[in-house]
Amino acid sequence: MDKILVRGGTRLSGTVRANASKNAALPILAATLLADEPVELTNPPLLRDTTNMLRLLEALGVEVEHQEGGGVRCRSVNEDLVTAPYELVSAMRGSVCVLGPLLARRQRAKVSLPGGCVFGVRPIDLHLKGLRALGAEIEIEHGYVVAEAERLVGTEIYLGSAFGSTVLGTANVLMAAVLAEGRTIIENAACEPEVQDLVTILNKMGADIRGMGTHRLEVHGVERLGGTTHSVIPDRIDAATMLVAGVITGGDVCVEGMVPSHVTAVLEKIREVGCHVECGEDWVRVRPNGGLKPTDLTTLPFPGFPTDLQAQFVSLLSVVDGMSLVTEKVYPDRFIHVAELHRMGADIRKEGPTVIIRGVDKLSGAPVMASDLRASAALVLAGLVAKGETEIHRVYHLDRGYERIEERLAKLGADIERVK
Repeated sequence: MDKILVRGGTRLSGTVRANASKNAALPILAATLLADEPVELTNPPLLRDTTNMLRLLEALGVEVEHQEGGGVRCRSVNEDLVTAPYELVSAMRGSVCVLGPLLARRQRAKVSLPGGCVFGVRPIDLHLKGLRALGAEIEIEHGYVVAEAERLVGTEIYLGSAFGSTVLGTANVLMAAVLAEGRTIIENAACEPEVQDLVTILNKMGADIRGMGTHRLEVHGVERLGGTTHSVIPDRIDAATMLVAGVITGGDVCVEGMVPSHVTAVLEKIREVGCHVECGEDWVRVRPNGGLKPTDLTTLPFPGFPTDLQAQFVSLLSVVDGMSLVTEKVYPDRFIHVAELHRMGADIRKEGPTVIIRGVDKLSGAPVMASDLRASAALVLAGLVAKGETEIHRVYHLDRGYERIEERLAKLGADIERVK
């Protein structure tokens, strides 16, 4: 198994490109199950999660062709297959998105309860609530969601929870609704850029979805969806992680090929901690503007501060002089990385859904264990400024969401390598 070695102390400088969005690509790949013609993605991210989703599609009767230049072409060739097995679904939570398309197109689905990162309970009750509202009969049997629906009928659905809207739940219900009879209204729909990208490709395939980018989606069911070609949006989490790498090292880093409006809340926090931020149409540059300052932040659904960047900012604030507070309002238990940062000398105390961070002069390199995808990135960032060498184990988590992160950081001047 691979590990990543980081030797801290290098100020990063230069330009790097954002990759295509993992969180957009997974539901979009699931949406290819809805089409009766081929669907081509020109730029799917080269990640472990993407590979797993393509394997799952093949298990569900989709022919996957890899195109020159990195694209993939997906075409359903066997619609009798409706079982998404545990060994594939357990590897990543995003795979639960095949549930809605299978129900809508094949009238039956048997999908293993999902896996992915382990940082607390993330139920799929809102997914099931929405699909039941459309007319599906659903049971949980032996760790599988077993669902049937001779026909789905449009209705009004509220997808609210104590922690806000659900991105994957919105995607699942939306993909089922596009082939349902009549009109479906989804209230409190997630409006993240990844959901907007899903709406875009579904409409290109022939769906009739209105209200993109709002919390109210109106879906007029159609009889069929056809093929299309689509380019996945840039990954806002990947892009922002690279920007934080520049900030934490006191560097001058420009990320190209991103959408600045997708990370407005993040850029505001980068300014608050004392960095200069410049934005163009598809790029952002961060550079020092004096010393770094503490700040408080709270994760919220889009357009708020993303939960997927909370761990990276905890690493950053752990070396900023003063006291900072980070409150997690999306996944309150998402602080497994704190224990590993303690091993590196961070001064962090958890109080319920909040961590209190007292910045230290320096972190010390240490062997650490990656517990989930974004925690992995947080440990890499901490290693960039730690004294000595940091060994990050279980980097398969990192490979689920970051494409060759060690090569891209090395291009910016980091002393980092992957070893067996």
